[in-house]
Amino acid sequence: MVYDVVVIGAGAAGLMCAAQAGYAGRRVLVLDHAKKAGKKILMSGGGRCNFTNLGTTPQHFYAENPYFCISALKRYRPEHFVSLVERHGVEYVEKAPGQLFCATSAKEIVRVLLTECEWAGAEIALGTHITSVERVGEGMRLVTSLGRIDAGVVVVATGGLSIPTMGATGFGYELARQFGLEVLPTRPGLVPFTLSDTWKARAAELSGMSLPAAVSCNGRQFVEPMLFTHRGLSGPSMLQISSVWQPGEPIEINLLPDEDAAASLRDARAATPKRQLSTWLGERFPKRFSQALLEWMPENDPTRPLAHYSNDALNSWAERLNRWQLKPAGTEGWRTAEVTMGGVNTEAISSKTFEVKHLPQLRFIGEVLDVTGELGGYNFQWAWASGVACGESC
Repeated sequence: MVYDVVVIGAGAAGLMCAAQAGYAGRRVLVLDHAKKAGKKILMSGGGRCNFTNLGTTPQHFYAENPYFCISALKRYRPEHFVSLVERHGVEYVEKAPGQLFCATSAKEIVRVLLTECEWAGAEIALGTHITSVERVGEGMRLVTSLGRIDAGVVVVATGGLSIPTMGATGFGYELARQFGLEVLPTRPGLVPFTLSDTWKARAAELSGMSLPAAVSCNGRQFVEPMLFTHRGLSGPSMLQISSVWQPGEPIEINLLPDEDAAASLRDARAATPKRQLSTWLGERFPKRFSQALLEWMPENDPTRPLAHYSNDALNSWAERLNRWQLKPAGTEGWRTAEVTMGGVNTEAISSKTFEVKHLPQLRFIGEVLDVTGELGGYNFQWAWASGVACGESC
């Protein structure tokens, strides 16, 4: 079998690339070991797929080379993908500023991609295993469970290591190393934190409770809800900060991001000296959480009026509320991570065509590269942008 372009990976970036290459007149084949295309798309966004973010900029991405993603993101913008889904009749909603989700099901996005591939003439072979990929003359040769396949260009769109139950493997990284490319250290990103001992038990007691919070670490801050789980902390703010957190480091949680707790407590003591601290807390937090805060401080008497609290005591409480320092035990790892931090070093990749600079017959796109977006639709926009840029130039 002979093809102009063979795309390895039937995910977001791979299918987008295949359709573009097909429309450019290339004979295209997509290979994937999974039995269903777009498995990660289907489970994303709670099954509704946060397929883009209207506010996408290069500043929303992590990479050792922060300039690499600029070209592709400029050429294929969120409005381009929105136009595509609208042409296919997909209804969508803006659940948070800029974050677009399918109104019904993520299946709609997979349908769009598969339809585009069909219209472009790109073939898709699922349940296919690849034994080897090698350079042969000016082209590439793959040995697969379908037999030998010769290709002018091989595009690696295998994704990262996150959520192995969806079929994630390190195959793309193995290929990169085989052809002499550096793979930067990988770790789980956009992943819940785990806690240990006392704090794990405390979080478990509050499991399912969500609170607004400003979470900080390593110079970054995210003001979004946090969620207590049976194992630790999750929710958008925790997922976001996990991408900059390093093992052993503390995170800082501001439970009252819009309020100076020290000033408010002093004002309350002056205005209503007989009010109890438990009452003040109950006005700001769910009852179960305000009670937990009091229980976590055994020296505290919840019946004491504010008038009996010294400035130092109020400042101590304010510190806990505005600057709660907590050291996670770790993260839930690849099992629940939404993305992979790190990956194929982009220094060896063209930012315009995504070809390997010393081997243009080989290209890498999407999550397998060292480009990772924040939470909120950015990673899908990277998949679309990198897929289009590569597909158009194959």
